Amino acid sequence: MNTTTIAFFNNRSDVGKTTLVYHLAWMYRELGYRVLAADLDPQANLSMMFLGEDRLEELWLQQNTIFGSVAPLLRGLSDISEPYLEIVEDRLALLTGDIELFQLESKLTDSWTTGIYDVKDSHRQKLAFQFISVFWKIMQKAAIAHEANIILIDLASNVGAINHAALIAADYIIVPLTLDFFAVKALTNLGTTLQNWRKQWQELNTDIEIPLAKMEPAGYIIRQHPVRFDRPVRNYQNLLTDIPDIYRKAVLNNSESCNISIADDSNCLGWLKYYASLIDIAKDAQKPMFHLKPADGALGTFMQAAKSIYKDFENLANAISRRLNG
Repeated sequence: MNTTTIAFFNNRSDVGKTTLVYHLAWMYRELGYRVLAADLDPQANLSMMFLGEDRLEELWLQQNTIFGSVAPLLRGLSDISEPYLEIVEDRLALLTGDIELFQLESKLTDSWTTGIYDVKDSHRQKLAFQFISVFWKIMQKAAIAHEANIILIDLASNVGAINHAALIAADYIIVPLTLDFFAVKALTNLGTTLQNWRKQWQELNTDIEIPLAKMEPAGYIIRQHPVRFDRPVRNYQNLLTDIPDIYRKAVLNNSESCNISIADDSNCLGWLKYYASLIDIAKDAQKPMFHLKPADGALGTFMQAAKSIYKDFENLANAISRRLNG
């Protein structure tokens, strides 16, 4: 089975990662894909958007979550339990996030140290590699069970051990960005980190089955905040040309400078508006913005905006597919 795994990642918060993954999951379903959404952020915001508080609490109590699959390893057993799939809708399933994932951070950190540096003890090193690969194994099992064409991963905004283990399971990485100085600075640091992680994992020498850490950069997506009249126009214009150059150098490891705008950059997969009012209505209705109806409170201009958002996400989903198949 050929399943494509895409991680949406930025170590800076407030760039709209979770909203993006949620709506793309629904859109890919609309386009006929079998979609698996994987919530690997311990805050479980993606799961909250899909399920609501009551259902999410039920799954936590039953340990029908990603953490529930990992828990047997923490009890000293030799393998994960079968991952539980929450069927959101036909062709759309969720690997549910769990605040208990925080428990894995220190063990994963130790496993990274053992796996990379403890070359004299092959047994300990093998166990470390197996634990580091746990998210990859869970997603592979879940993808087979769901017959998924595509896996979309939502992650926390940090470069901790959980994200490290999640990203080596990804075929592609897409970076959500906003147009501000801090996003540009974070992009520089992010690119260096991703390159180091990919290189380090791919150079390992082991005879056990582990993820490939393909982690191929697939582009970036810009989320536009509302216009700020206190922001100097020159600074804004600089960002439009800075981001393509920094992405090329930091993420793609291409030292050649480019003097192009985001609008002309093939690495920019799309622009998304800041849908402040509609996203609140969508959260209350527990559905994507482009599925909102007048009965949900999307009246007048809101209804027109919902139709426009459908086209925005349809175009974005198709742009991503073209890039990956390109």
